[in-house]
This record gives sequence, C-alpha cells and structure tokens, in this order.
Amino acid sequence: MSIHIGANSGDIAETVLISGDPLRAKYVAEKMLTDVICYNEVRGMYGYTGIYNGKRVSVQGTGMGIPSTAIYIHELIHDYGVKKIIRIGTCGAIQSDLKLGQLILAEAAYTDSSTNLLYVGSMAIAPTADPALLNLAKETARKQIIPVITGKVFSTDIFYSEDVNRWVQWTKQGVLGVEMESSILYALSAKNNVQALSILTVSDNIITKAYSSAKEREQASLEMMKLALEVA
Repeated sequence: MSIHIGANSGDIAETVLISGDPLRAKYVAEKMLTDVICYNEVRGMYGYTGIYNGKRVSVQGTGMGIPSTAIYIHELIHDYGVKKIIRIGTCGAIQSDLKLGQLILAEAAYTDSSTNLLYVGSMAIAPTADPALLNLAKETARKQIIPVITGKVFSTDIFYSEDVNRWVQWTKQGVLGVEMESSILYALSAKNNVQALSILTVSDNIITKAYSSAKEREQASLEMMKLALEVA
C-alpha cells in the first residue's frame, strides 16, 4: 500500500493503463476486462486489475495534469514494480485537418512544465515514447485495421490561456495536439527504465472549434482502449 494507492502487494499487474479521468479507468475495467478486482478507490482515483485475452493488466486513474499524474506514476513504479505504462487519453488537435476521434500515437511530448528541467535538463527537449512499444502499437493498429497517426504532442500545465496565438509556433512545427500528461509519463518512465506510450483520441480541435461531449470524452474511444489493451 502506498500513500495514494490502496493496493496490496501483488494487486497491480506489471502492465498498467493510466487515464486522467478515473471514470475512463472504470469504464475499461467494467466493459473490457474479466475477473476484475477493484484495488483502489482512494480520492476517487479508481484502480482495477483484470484479464484481457488471457493476460493480466491493470488500469488506473491519475487525475488531470503533470503533478497529479507524476504521483501515480511514481507509486506504480516504485511501490508496485510496474514495468509498462500506457496512457489512454484525449487531446485537443492543433492541426486543422485532424478530425474528432482520430487516434494519435505520441512519439514525443514537448511541454511548458518546469518538470522538464528536473528530469530532462532542458525545456527544448521532448521526452519520447519507448521505441519498441511505439513500433508494437503501430504494427498492432495495422493488424487490427485501426487508423492511427504518429507524431509529437504538447503537454501543458495551463489549460486556459489568454494568449490567442499560443499554439501558432507549435502548429507550424507540426505538433499534432495538446494534452496535459504525456511529457511526465515519458520523462519518469525513461528515468526508471520503464516502457511507456501515450495513445490519444482527438476530443476537440482547437483550430476549427469542433468539440466532443463530456460523455464522449469519458468513453472515447473504444478503438483507443482496444488498441492499448492489445499492445499491453
């Protein structure tokens, strides 16, 4: 048992799916896993372990943002021996041609968070996904006929900003979308020799002003969840 996760030793699998929204973790456990146990309800951050296609896998809510996510990643790695972490989340597209529901495999994540200085040493460096896990996800998506694109994303500490030109430079650099967790996942996983990958669904397009509903974001998307579980 750790400070923020009420699991006992052995309750959590070596492979964990993480979600900023704990209700998405609950949805995955109830709809896509069998023989499920709930190992955590502390602070409403649901955590479950179950079976998918014969393999034991866990799914854990982390809350939104880098600080909250960092707490859960740290405890999963250091207190429960997790070896592989796959984020299933949503992002806001900053390329006008990206449609709602598009799946993105985040190969790297830039950030405006000063945590990058602590773990990477430079704000200019984008922590990266585990190459083997990224390639496995690409191949699995191809075999499962799940449309995905691969590219860089941006993890921000600030959801709301008054800077109307905030994303112009990143759009020009080809960054696909904005979210709030992938950078710290990649930085902490690399530091601790753990495999990590973020699989993201476009829930809104910041450029075109297209948006998904809260319910759609909660369950978005079945293909993303299936791909993550297949890779796990």
